Amino acid sequence: MDIQDKRILVTGGAGFLGSHVISRLRTIGCRRIIAPRSAEYDLTREPDVLRLMQVERPEVVLHLAAKVGGIGANRKYPGTFLYQNLIMGTHLIEASRQYGVEKFVMVGTICSYPKFTPVPFKESDLWNGYPEETNAPYGLAKKMLLAQLQAYKQEFGFNGVNAMIVNLYGPNDNFDLDSSHVIPALIRKCIEAKERGDKVLAVWGTGKPTREFIYVADAAEALVRATEVLDTPDPVNIGSGVEIAIGDLVKLVAEKTGFKGELRFDPNMPDGQPRRCLDVTRAKELFGFEARTTLAQGIEKTIDWYLSARRTAAAA
Repeated sequence: MDIQDKRILVTGGAGFLGSHVISRLRTIGCRRIIAPRSAEYDLTREPDVLRLMQVERPEVVLHLAAKVGGIGANRKYPGTFLYQNLIMGTHLIEASRQYGVEKFVMVGTICSYPKFTPVPFKESDLWNGYPEETNAPYGLAKKMLLAQLQAYKQEFGFNGVNAMIVNLYGPNDNFDLDSSHVIPALIRKCIEAKERGDKVLAVWGTGKPTREFIYVADAAEALVRATEVLDTPDPVNIGSGVEIAIGDLVKLVAEKTGFKGELRFDPNMPDGQPRRCLDVTRAKELFGFEARTTLAQGIEKTIDWYLSARRTAAAA
């Protein structure tokens, strides 16, 4: 699909991933981009979603809006995470079908995979068990939206795409310690601990679980490429294919921020899923995507951005 002249709706366009996707779309020449704010359209309300379609008449929809957070937020708001993610996606997919949207691109989540999925995660393993308990409601909501896209393809010929993106990080991330994911939380904690002169930094869990991360600009490139090329609702993993233990990640962030104190892990706090690493073969085969930014490079860029944003906020 040549998307340069299409009317493209990006939900969550003001958010972390959305801002990078819009930047990427503009870079390749897309000018008819619609990025409504939640104050204009509440995507959990069907009348607002239908009004959005009636007013904007998008030809392509990239659904990036989501209610997300780290382990703590998932444990505190499981019902909210399930309901809001499920209802937003369900309304948008159905309204897109009704109003003749040519392609609907949904961002799925690695949280949908079973807790004990063999590593590396293959898309064919997605339905082979229950997700890890701390984020299962969020993962199951996204999983049902995948099922909706597949069902709509079968019954209506609706053109949906499901991109399963691994943990994101990078500039413009959420650094709120109550709701942030692991990398921005660690960056902020290390910087603040260094500034206070702390000798010890407490870290949740044992440090033994592994995770995979993808730099947000790389993920944005993958999503735009998938929008252009993919015509299947079947899940496609988007990631770097590189696995790192949380303990090693903490050491890397401490090194890059200059925190030299003790890293003290708390085994009484939850670890989450034991291992996460994706098989990213399908993304390369189907639309030629490979992540380009190494974790060390990406963390350095993210630290630089955070320090700059903090200075700007302090000067305001």
